[in-house]
Amino acid sequence: MGKECGKSKTVHAKKCAVTRALEVIGGKWRLPIIWELSAQESMRYNELRRHLDGITNIMLTRALQGLEKNGLVQRVELERIPPHVEYSLTESCKQLLPALEIINEWGKSRMLDAGCEETGSDKNLIHTDIK
Repeated sequence: MGKECGKSKTVHAKKCAVTRALEVIGGKWRLPIIWELSAQESMRYNELRRHLDGITNIMLTRALQGLEKNGLVQRVELERIPPHVEYSLTESCKQLLPALEIINEWGKSRMLDAGCEETGSDKNLIHTDIK
């Protein structure tokens, strides 16, 4: 077996890779942000905010900062007139997309099982054109 995290041999310590991954991508908005960015090469802040129903400016800013800090999102300042910032997924984050597609399919089947129909707020979570 490979190198274990921590000194404890408890179940939690054995699953530390999963725990670490969830610390990086966990939270209400991080996965929806990644999912939205996966549909395009890059997005501007306000464009991204429009695609995420219910997110506040503060929450979007914090989530993007966390994703950038963990190397999942790249922030690029473009020197245009007017200047603006675009966000895109890093190569590291793109490795996560197949797992998100599986979660998406699982979520769609759960929605169908529950008799849910696709609504405006669900549409941004059910695209299938991942790059």
